[in-house]
Amino acid sequence: MRVGSGYDVHAFGPGDHVVLGGVRIPHDRGVIAYSDGDVALHALCDALLGAMALGDIGEHFPDSDPRWKGADSRRFLRHCGSLMRDRGWRLVNADLTIVAEGPRIGPHRVQMRQNVADDLGVRIDRVNVKATTTEGLGAVGRGEGLACQAVVLIAYGDNGKSHNH
Repeated sequence: MRVGSGYDVHAFGPGDHVVLGGVRIPHDRGVIAYSDGDVALHALCDALLGAMALGDIGEHFPDSDPRWKGADSRRFLRHCGSLMRDRGWRLVNADLTIVAEGPRIGPHRVQMRQNVADDLGVRIDRVNVKATTTEGLGAVGRGEGLACQAVVLIAYGDNGKSHNH
C-alpha cells in the first residue's frame, strides 16, 4: 500500500463560475489557470501521481503545452487512473478537502464524488469530498482564491499485500 498527498491553489480572476471536482459551479468570479483550474482534481492527480512515485501533474500536463490550454481536468484524472491501473494499483480511497470562503460546496458534493468515482473506475463510497473555510485568515480567507488538499491510499493488485511495489 502507498499513500499520496496533493495540494493545489488558484487565485480568483474574471469569470462567472469555478470548476471543482468536474462540476461547473456558478460564482461571482472565475479562477486564473491554464486549464480549467479545478483545484480539487489537480490536487487529486498530484496525490495519485505521488503515491505511484510518478512526479506531479505539471510533469504530465505542462502549462507550456498548448494542448492543455483550457483543458477539462477530468482528462487529467482519467489519465492518472489509467497509469494506476496499468501499473497494477487500485484506489482504496481518496479524501479531498476543498478550502474556500465561497462558493458553497455542499449542493455539489455528491456530483463531485460521482465524477471522481466514474473517472477512476471505483464505487462512490471510495471517494470523500468535504469543504472548510479558513475563518477569514490568509489569502483564501480574504477571498483571493481557493485551494484543495487531497490524500489517497492505493494498494497493489487485488489484495494490496504485495511488497514489490
